[in-house]
Amino acid sequence: MWASKAGISRYSVPPSISSRTWATMNETRGSSGSSSGSEGSKDSSRCSTPGLDPERHERLREKMRRRMEAGDKWFSLEFFPPRTAEGAANLLAMFDEMAAGGPLFIDVTWHPAGNPGSDKETSSMMIASTAVNYCGLETMLHMSCCQQSPEEITGHLNKAKQLGIKNILALRGDPTGDQWDAEDGAFDYATDMVKHIRREFGDYFDICVAGYPKGHPEAGSFEEDLRHLKEKVSAGADFIITQLFFEADTFLHFVKACKEIGITCPILPGIFPIQSYSSMRQLVKLSKLEVPQEIKDVIEPIKDNDAAICSYGIELAVNLCQELLASGVVPGLHFYTLNRKMATTMVLKRLGMWNEDPRRPLPWAISAHPKRREEDVRPIFWASRPKSYIYRTQDWNEFPNGRWGNSSSPAFGELKNYYLFYLKSKCPRQELLKMWGEELSSEESVFEVFERYLSGEPNQHGYKVTCLPWNDEPLAAETSLMKEQLLRVNRLGILTINSQPNVNGKPSSDPIVGWGPSGGYVFQKAYLEFFTSRETAQALLQVLKKYELRVNYHIVDVKGENITNAPELQPNAVTWGIFPGREIIQPTVVDPISFMFWKDEAFALWIEQWGKLYDEESPSRMIIRYIHDNYFLVNLVDNEFPQDNCLWQVVEDAFELLSRPAGRSREVEAP
Repeated sequence: MWASKAGISRYSVPPSISSRTWATMNETRGSSGSSSGSEGSKDSSRCSTPGLDPERHERLREKMRRRMEAGDKWFSLEFFPPRTAEGAANLLAMFDEMAAGGPLFIDVTWHPAGNPGSDKETSSMMIASTAVNYCGLETMLHMSCCQQSPEEITGHLNKAKQLGIKNILALRGDPTGDQWDAEDGAFDYATDMVKHIRREFGDYFDICVAGYPKGHPEAGSFEEDLRHLKEKVSAGADFIITQLFFEADTFLHFVKACKEIGITCPILPGIFPIQSYSSMRQLVKLSKLEVPQEIKDVIEPIKDNDAAICSYGIELAVNLCQELLASGVVPGLHFYTLNRKMATTMVLKRLGMWNEDPRRPLPWAISAHPKRREEDVRPIFWASRPKSYIYRTQDWNEFPNGRWGNSSSPAFGELKNYYLFYLKSKCPRQELLKMWGEELSSEESVFEVFERYLSGEPNQHGYKVTCLPWNDEPLAAETSLMKEQLLRVNRLGILTINSQPNVNGKPSSDPIVGWGPSGGYVFQKAYLEFFTSRETAQALLQVLKKYELRVNYHIVDVKGENITNAPELQPNAVTWGIFPGREIIQPTVVDPISFMFWKDEAFALWIEQWGKLYDEESPSRMIIRYIHDNYFLVNLVDNEFPQDNCLWQVVEDAFELLSRPAGRSREVEAP
C-alpha cells in the first residue's frame, strides 16, 4: 500500500511473477537440473568470449609444460584432512590465504582410517572438492589402492570426476600391519592403479606418482625401485613428486638416474621445512628416512624450543631450494606444509616465489570445476559470498558466458544448511559475540556494529569487527574510496552489505579496482545495497521519483513485496572491461530475477548467522528478529558512471525528507 501511495506502483513486479511464483519456479526448475535460465539465456551464454585467464582452460600437465618452456618456476602445496569440523573450516581459511601466493596446484592426502572417500566434511574427498569448487584451486587428490577392491577405487574416481577433481596422485598406500600382504583381486602396486585409471577413464585424469630419492625402503635396491618407477610412468603417469630429503645432491643424483633409464617426465622435489622437533620425528618415522648427522647436531640442543627449530628449518629449506633451483633441473618445488602456513610462506618469500598479484582475472572468485571454465558473468549480490553462489548453482548444466541475458527463472538451489563448513563464518561463536555484541540493546547497537566493521576501530569492549554475516572477509580495497560516505549512512541506519564506486576507464592494472589482463580498461557503475527501515524506504521511494532513468532500484521486504523500476526485468551490467583483442567482458550484473533469490539468503543471514548467537527469548534475539521482519533490502545503481556518484545524495535527500516536520511538503528538488 505504501508503494502505491508513493505513486510508483507501475514499477512493481508484475502479478504474474508473484512471490508464490518465485517459489514454484525455483522448485520445478531446480528439481529438473536445468541450466541457468531460459532458452534466451542459454543462447546468450554461447556468445563465446576469449578466456581472460588461459590457465582456466589448461590441464595441470599443460600448465607445467607452458611454465617449463617459459623458464618459469612454480610451487605446489600439500595438506592433509583435519580431524574435526572446526579444523576443516580453519583449513578452508588457509586455502584462501595460501592461494594468494599463486601455487600452481595443491594436493590433499588420502587417509584410509578417516573414510577418505565419504561425504564427511573432514574426508579427503570433501576437502579436495572444496578446494576445487569453492577456493578455485587446481587440486590433486591422493588415492591409495591398499586394501581396496578395483570396484571401490573406480567408485572413488567416478566421484572425484563428478566433483570436478581432475588430478590424482596414485599410491599403493601403507599396510595396516607390519608388512605388506598381497590380496586376491586387489592391486598390489601403484602401477596397477595407474593402469586401472587409464583403462577405465582414459586421459581424463592427470596422474602423478611418488618417487623416492634414496629408493623405496621396501625395495631390494635403488636400481630396482627406479625400474618400478619407470613402470609407473610407462603405465601412464604424467609427473613425479618425490619423498622428502635433506640434501640437494640426493635429489640431483635421483634425477640423473631417472633420465639414464628413460624417465623424462617432470620430477618435483618434495620440500619439508622443519617446524618442530615432534613433527620432524613423526614425518621421518613415516617416511623411514635418516636425518643427516649435521642437522641432528643443531636440532638436539634446541629440541624444546619450537621457535628456534622453525627458524633453523626455514633457513635450511631456503638453502636447499636455492641449490636445487640453481641446478637448472628443477621445474618447481612441492612443499609438505603439515597444514601450517608460516614456515612455507617464509621460505617462498625468501626465494622470491610468493607472488601476490593484486590483479584478479575477474572481480569475483573463480571456481576450478571444469564445467564452470566458460563462466564469466555473475549477479553482483553474491560478491562477498562467492562460495554460497557456487553452492546454489552447482547443479547448473551451463553457465553464462559473454552476458547474463534475460533469464526468467534461474534455478538457484535453496540454501538451507548455513553451517556447512565452507559456508559458515570462519570465526567461532564466542568471537562473533565479542564483535557483534554479547547483548544488543536497540537497533542503534546494530548500526554501530556495521560502523565498526567499516571503520576498523574497536568496539566499546575493545574488539575489532572483522566480519559481518554478509561479509566474512576483510573489506575490499575499493571500499576505501567510499569509506567516509559509507560510515555516515550506516550511522543513520543504511546498513550496507555490498557496494562499489563508479569507475570510468581505470587501467586494468589499477591496484584497487583493476582486474583482467594487462593493457585493458575497467568500468563500474556506482552500486549500493543495504537494509533499512520501512520509514526510510518510503522516503527513498519519494526521492527516487526525481532520479528516474539515472537510478535503477529494487526495494524488497522479507515477504517478497518488491518495488522496482528495472525496465522489463532486464539485467543491468554494472561492471565491464575492455581488453586488447577481446570482446567486452561484463562480469557482474544487477539481475532483478536473481535478486529475488538472493533476498531470501540475505534476510535469512540475520537469523542464521546473527540471531542464533543469542537465547531464543532474549532481547538481543528479538532485536535481530525485528530487523529481519520489518526492514527492507534495497539496491541502487547510478547509471551515469562518468559523473560523480549520485547515490549518496539520494540517501541524503531521503534523510532530509524524513527530518522535515510532518506538516511540510515532502517533495524534493531535482538533482
